[in-house]
Amino acid sequence: MYSSETLSVNQKFTPASSSATAPPLPPFGAAPATSIPVSSANQTYNWTTPTYAPPPRPQAPVPWSSALCCAGGDITNFCITCWCPCITFGQITDILDRGSPSGFLNGAIYALLRHFTCLHPFYSCMYRSRMRHQYNLQGSSCGDCLVHCCCESCALRQEYRELKIRGFDMFIGWHGNMERQNRGVPAMAPIMQQGMTR
Repeated sequence: MYSSETLSVNQKFTPASSSATAPPLPPFGAAPATSIPVSSANQTYNWTTPTYAPPPRPQAPVPWSSALCCAGGDITNFCITCWCPCITFGQITDILDRGSPSGFLNGAIYALLRHFTCLHPFYSCMYRSRMRHQYNLQGSSCGDCLVHCCCESCALRQEYRELKIRGFDMFIGWHGNMERQNRGVPAMAPIMQQGMTR
């Protein structure tokens, strides 16, 4: 099982083949290796040292297109938002959700929350925050909540005007705007990328 030959304590073990194939050691203070040997045929894999690149700076938030308490000349929207804000909210969410779920469903949820729980400002302020992030608008989450709690109809009208100024026809919804854009009707609305495409 074991070889009968033993090495003495003072004797060094050196394989016969190691001295012939071992590369010479670099001199003291030499530059470190920059490649990895791949095989014994002197092939190497070279790599570059990764450099740190800072992430791109986000653009500064832009102001809203209209003031919070501005009527904007749209008397119809003013009246609808004052007397039945669930309709305006449904139109806004249809555009922000890109038609799924429908604005009608979101408007119905808003109406139920308003009628039974008075939690509708918290539901609508989530969409204001979403809109701010989507269009890089000025504001904060706390400010969104305060605006919707203190003056819900003003906040909804401002969001409605912002989307209208950006080129959306609020009465035809997301799918209508996309259909109008695909037919070649000049649309001012930005093209929204939808998830992964082939």
